[in-house]
Amino acid sequence: MKYKRILLKLSGESLQGSQKYGLSPEVLQSYAEQIKAAAGTGVQIGIVIGGGNIFRGLTGAKKGFDRVKGDQMGMLATIINSLALQSALEDNGVKAKVLTSIRMEPIGEYYSKARAIEYLEAGYVVIIGGTSNPYFTTDSASALRGIEIEADVMLKGTRVDGVYTADPEKDPTAVKFDRITFEEVLDRRLKVMDLTAFTLCRENGLGIIVFDMDTPGNLGKVLAGEQIGTLVTGLS
Repeated sequence: MKYKRILLKLSGESLQGSQKYGLSPEVLQSYAEQIKAAAGTGVQIGIVIGGGNIFRGLTGAKKGFDRVKGDQMGMLATIINSLALQSALEDNGVKAKVLTSIRMEPIGEYYSKARAIEYLEAGYVVIIGGTSNPYFTTDSASALRGIEIEADVMLKGTRVDGVYTADPEKDPTAVKFDRITFEEVLDRRLKVMDLTAFTLCRENGLGIIVFDMDTPGNLGKVLAGEQIGTLVTGLS
């Protein structure tokens, strides 16, 4: 395989499938099957999941919630999703651990870099629940944890199959990039992830692959080095 250790960022919204809210058992099963196949090749997998299918702090703040309280609610949403994915993985015979950055044993163990790497090297899929800090998105959590666990790459699994010159859902003339540099993303003001997360990746040399996780088999294709999605890298 091309990568020994990855950080997989999953979208909370994708977990709701065709529903408007909550968790889709079909999507969870599809993700679990793809992750199982990837883990079976020997790649070590860390995962961070968004919480937008349940609650998004920034949206809550616009509706009158205190931003810090809203973000804390969002953090709990990511833990709910983490537990759901852990359950789906275990149902498929995959060993998985949830590590949380807020103390909440026995729901999950308290996160540390050493513990995460220990579990990864022992063959567990490690699901990491956020940073515990308000004003930081799960994109930022993915970047931070990816750097900490010394991942070779961050895989951003979304409903879109890569980075485009514009939003492909709004602009039919948008063109997809197979590969693009961090600098070009900034120059073009393209939306890959939030700027804090993007800067963390850029300054620490963590490449990003944006791909469509909702198409079964795509995760395996990315890990095998196939040209799926868009690679964002510091190298031109």
